[in-house]
Amino acid sequence: MSAAMSETSTPTADMHRTSDRIDMNESRPTDLPAILAGSPGTASGVHGTELSVTGRWDATDVRGHGPKRSSDTFRAALEQLEAADTDGVSTEIQRVIGAEAAMIHRVFADADSLRAAMAHPTMEQLRRVATPRLQMVRGVEVSDEATSAFDASTPTVFGDWIYGYERPEALSADPATAVQVTAKWACTDPSDLDELRRWWQEVGTTAHELEDGLVRFEGYQVPGEAALVIHETFRDSAELKFHLTKGTAAMFKKQIDAVATPAEYYFRGPVAWSIRTYSKFMRLPATYVSGPIS
Repeated sequence: MSAAMSETSTPTADMHRTSDRIDMNESRPTDLPAILAGSPGTASGVHGTELSVTGRWDATDVRGHGPKRSSDTFRAALEQLEAADTDGVSTEIQRVIGAEAAMIHRVFADADSLRAAMAHPTMEQLRRVATPRLQMVRGVEVSDEATSAFDASTPTVFGDWIYGYERPEALSADPATAVQVTAKWACTDPSDLDELRRWWQEVGTTAHELEDGLVRFEGYQVPGEAALVIHETFRDSAELKFHLTKGTAAMFKKQIDAVATPAEYYFRGPVAWSIRTYSKFMRLPATYVSGPIS
């Protein structure tokens, strides 16, 4: 939907402290249509105390190892992370297309399980062989206890739920065909935050009427920053294609591009080659996956 990636707008964990937090009682829209004003869905990863973290990790050269050995070490670290017996954590790891990298999506029961998982030896092992790209953390309201689990060396953005909908069929979406899209949009001018929220609200409201295949839509406010995290679930790649070329992404592209730029776009699930090509035309900083690592 827009041009350049915003490198300077990515906050560290230290930016998500009580003193910096936007007052969500004042900032959450009060004029929402009924379809967007409910509670987050049970399958969204943000129900109740749940937190979800979606992020890309790029393999780094291991000192003294050749490229193949480094690749093998990276894969081994990912497999150990996936197999770790950590209470209250669900882990999904997929290969990134076109890079020695992985997309890691994890859902945590609460802040305690997130903190325990981030301190687990498997995370330290991963850090030795990989570099984190932007980690997008979503929750009903991400607590300071949760944000403190991320150190300043990890590019992280935190999102508190402000609106969204979930169709009943979202609970039964086939993981073999469904496409999950998580993105951060940052305002080029902080004074445009209300406009950004309004246009994404229009996307959700209109999509609920016109796009049956967009089974989940969620918007999250980034505390202390003029930015949103948007999460969408599509029934399959064809529904995503409609969304981008004829649906609400196309309808409101001009308005959203006028006030914000995307920092990262993470696509999880089988996305057709034609859509990957089209997203380049739309100048989305996109990462796609090709399937599980195992």
